[in-house]
Amino acid sequence: MSLLEAAYRLAARGLSPAGGRARLSILIYHRVLPEADPLFPGETTAAGFDQEMGLLKRVFAVLPLGEAVARLKAGTLPARAACVTFDDGYADNATHALPILGKHGLPACFFIATAYLDGGRMFNDTVIEAVRRAKPEPVDLGRFGLGEHDLSSLDAKARAIAAILSQVKYLPPDRRDDTVAGLAAALTGAALPTDLMMTTAQLHALRQAGMEIGAHTHRHPILAKLGPAAVRAEIAENVAVLERILGRRVGLFAYPNGKPGSDYLPQQAAIVRELGFDAAVSTRWGAASAASDPFQLPRFTPWSRDKARFQPQLLRNLAHSYF
Repeated sequence: MSLLEAAYRLAARGLSPAGGRARLSILIYHRVLPEADPLFPGETTAAGFDQEMGLLKRVFAVLPLGEAVARLKAGTLPARAACVTFDDGYADNATHALPILGKHGLPACFFIATAYLDGGRMFNDTVIEAVRRAKPEPVDLGRFGLGEHDLSSLDAKARAIAAILSQVKYLPPDRRDDTVAGLAAALTGAALPTDLMMTTAQLHALRQAGMEIGAHTHRHPILAKLGPAAVRAEIAENVAVLERILGRRVGLFAYPNGKPGSDYLPQQAAIVRELGFDAAVSTRWGAASAASDPFQLPRFTPWSRDKARFQPQLLRNLAHSYF
């Protein structure tokens, strides 16, 4: 360990000492690609994830999320506690992230949207892959209520994807899926990939490797846009599928998209609590404390491609505590 990393460890211990004053850092990832994607060069690669896990382990004490949440409540967290989580259930979590976690001896929790297991494709990936394969020219998607977009370059396609997803993700699930299917048919006649999400066998492999599996709804809707019955149905179906596959209780939940106040509201957090989960995580950045709501725990997304900034970013995030 370098002198700089020793200083980082000391700083982390000061910000998060053991016991009742501890804070819990929870990292969030989605995909771990085998190599950089020209369309999204900032997406995490296997090499980058490997480096980040090494950096994380040298400064923080990484725990399983379920254990960390229980110890946060009990006031028995170790100093510098952190967790690693993944959302959605991408196949590359099993093929690329899992071996790296094993190499470093680190646990993680994987939140799975069950509608997309075994050959399904999430709506956002339908948009991404259709735009990726579209001709490099302007396109009018007005008939889908999505406006006109320039697709003449990779940068233009990335901007178009961001703009389209910002609109379609807040649609009701059935309308959202119909809209992106129509968009895909209009943009390309090419077949879209059907191997982006985990198989049941890969889910079993994660569990057999000692990883935690959490709930993430069945179809990944924005819960704030649904009524109470629909929220309960989405979560219940998700849990039922996971527990049937795994043969064990699922006690952790991640809100789809996860921004408090826009993607889920206090009433949806209350439903999650009522359904008997142990804890739930959001995507609001910061670190949790003993006073934090266990059903709205914050998480932090490492974003810089400069790995020299990874540990300082975690320390800055640790300095913020949300209740």
